[in-house]
Formats: sequence, structure tokens, C-alpha cells
Amino acid sequence: MDLKLIILAIPALLFSLSFHELAHAWVATRLGDSTPGRQGRLTLSPLAHIDPFGTVLFPGIALLLNAMSIPAPFFGWAKPVEFVPTNFTRRVTMWQGTALCALAGPASNLLLAVITALVLRLVVLYQPAMLIERTFLGDGIQMMLSLNVMLAFFNLVPVPPLDGSHLWPRAWTDVKDFVQRYSFILFIVMFFVTIPGMGRPLGWLAIGPLIDVTTHWLLVLGGVE
Repeated sequence: MDLKLIILAIPALLFSLSFHELAHAWVATRLGDSTPGRQGRLTLSPLAHIDPFGTVLFPGIALLLNAMSIPAPFFGWAKPVEFVPTNFTRRVTMWQGTALCALAGPASNLLLAVITALVLRLVVLYQPAMLIERTFLGDGIQMMLSLNVMLAFFNLVPVPPLDGSHLWPRAWTDVKDFVQRYSFILFIVMFFVTIPGMGRPLGWLAIGPLIDVTTHWLLVLGGVE
């Protein structure tokens, strides 16, 4: 990852994570819980959503590894939006409301990826030189697409505090609490420790094919594949 892509990656990640958390907060609010609004999370401001590990440490490690010519996926997460399921409207169960709030984040990233693909299509039609000549803006559009696809599927991994952990059955609460105590170690093992003979960490072996297929079809939609 060269300097230009690093400069592009940081604002793209901050915006994408902020949009992701705003989606969580918006859905929780629509379901009747005022907690996100009272905590100042109904905003696109990155300052309201930064998490020391997910927004700073993990992306920083990925950038450092790439700067050392060690391939590493660029990803992260923000400070989780708090919501209180007992405040949800009675039109949904607490588990359903929790699942809707959780899925809102990954869905928002996929929405951003689709919008970016449509912007890419316009660039291909009217300003193809931006892509052919690898301009700053052209590279930024493509990074925005691939980054949001990665964030969508990464956040569905069922390890706290990621969104996928909110989809666990309520009967598995004790198991979830146990996993949460070791979540940092799990992240290191799943996403930075390469499996011998396979060349990739276990986590990326699991979600990598979904990321690759989705990115491919969105690039097809964008007219570049």
C-alpha cells in the first residue's frame, strides 16, 4: 500500500465507520430507544464513534504491515452504539429489535458500496481517464467500494463487539460472555495469524470468498470488470 492509498484509506475508513454507526443509532431510535440520541451517536462525526482499538490500533497495524510490504487487509470498527432492547416498540421482540439494529451497520456499508459502484459507472461513462491514469479520485472511488464490502462482512463475524455477536440466540448468552472475555486474542488469531499451508488467517478464509464475490459483482456493476 503506497502513500497515496494510505492517504485515501484513512478518511474513507472514518466516513464508512461513522455511517455504519449512524445506521445502528438511527434504527434503534426508529424502534423507540432514545439511548443513541442521548449519547450523541446520531451523527456522522467521527469524533463520536472512534474506538481506540478498532478505529486506531487495528487499521494502524494493517497500514504498518502493508508499508513493510507484508500484505494485510485494511479493516476496523468503531465504538459500538448502545441501545436498550426493553425500550423497543412492542411490534418486535427484543431479539428481533437487537438483530435489526445489528444488521443495520453491515447493510449501510453494502449500501455505500452499491452507491460507490454507481458512481464508478458514471466515471467509466464520462471520465474514463480517471481510472486509466490511476488518478487520486479514481483510486479513491474504487477503495471506497472494496473497503465497504470488507467492513460489511467483517462486522458480521460473530465475535463481540462486532455486529454478528448480536445475532447469537439468547440461550447462548453464557457462551457469548465467555467469548467476549477473550475477543481481543481471538481477533489477533483470526485475522493476523496465518494458517500453515493455507497462506491466510482463519478469519479471512471464512469471509474472504464472500468479500471477493461481492466486490467482483459490484465492480461489474461499476463497469470496470
